[in-house]
Amino acid sequence: MDFLTQLFLGQPVWMWTGFVTLVLALLALDLGVLNKGAHEIGVRQSLLTSAFYIAVGVAFGGFVWWQMGSQAAAEYLTGFVVEKSLAMDNVFVIAMIFGYFAIPRAYQHRVLFWGILGVIVLRAIMIGLGAALVQQYAWVLYVFAAFLILTGIKMLRSGDGHGDLADNRWLAWLTRRARVTSTLHGERFFVRQADRFGRMRLFMTPLFLSLIVIEIADLVFAVDSVPAIFAITTDPFLVYTSNIFAILGLRALYFALAAVLHRFAYLKPALAILLIFIGGKVFAADLLGLGKIPPAFSLGVTALILGGGIALSLIRTRDRGDAAPRA
Repeated sequence: MDFLTQLFLGQPVWMWTGFVTLVLALLALDLGVLNKGAHEIGVRQSLLTSAFYIAVGVAFGGFVWWQMGSQAAAEYLTGFVVEKSLAMDNVFVIAMIFGYFAIPRAYQHRVLFWGILGVIVLRAIMIGLGAALVQQYAWVLYVFAAFLILTGIKMLRSGDGHGDLADNRWLAWLTRRARVTSTLHGERFFVRQADRFGRMRLFMTPLFLSLIVIEIADLVFAVDSVPAIFAITTDPFLVYTSNIFAILGLRALYFALAAVLHRFAYLKPALAILLIFIGGKVFAADLLGLGKIPPAFSLGVTALILGGGIALSLIRTRDRGDAAPRA
């Protein structure tokens, strides 16, 4: 029992253990009960599941308030909202990947589930490295802040910026070098079949190739999201838990938003402004001598920027509600 009260990355071991246990239980519930077997997830189920994950994430913020105080809870909720918003932008890329590989909706959940497991591990590594850098070299936080400001400016100037997978050189290289089947084989990631010389070899299917591309895409998004959360709080527990709870609902959120992505025309500019604000407040707090900006103020500004972007998007695109092409 003494082991559970020892500190690990600033917080007791029992808090980390409880968080990991909760995440594993949610994943087991998702795959083993709610979505057992291949089937197409409808918008209603997607919205209900997404609302459930959001409720769990917000409730965990109440636990943070109880254990660590109101300031920590505000920082957690700000990080949760920011990461959830950046994950929404990730939905655009996931939809493009599934469209490129022609993955049926019935098989998409399997790819997203295993993708989430990979994200949990990769984010843990990146956040651990980021926490070690910030603890050893405080000036790294300014590098993160400058990167966020430059990224926000680039997003404002580049428009959509998601690119076209058909012109992606590394994807073309991977497709040429790897043994990939020409068609899907149900939910299977790998199959054994004869190569051009008649030898039986293990081939990956387009389903597994789409999983690889989604994992790589998340690494690219993590380059933005991890510095963003460190600019809000440097507590590794708050950084990791807010990241994971925001990403856990991405699977459900995808099926709800994939059909109406065209309605969020102003989400990307709102995210760009948000990144500039998060990076700017680091310099404003330290270099300009304004002191630490209250977490409640940051949370309010974050909600205002994102809420304004979403509201403006829905208002300006209300006449195009059914104009989106089907993937």
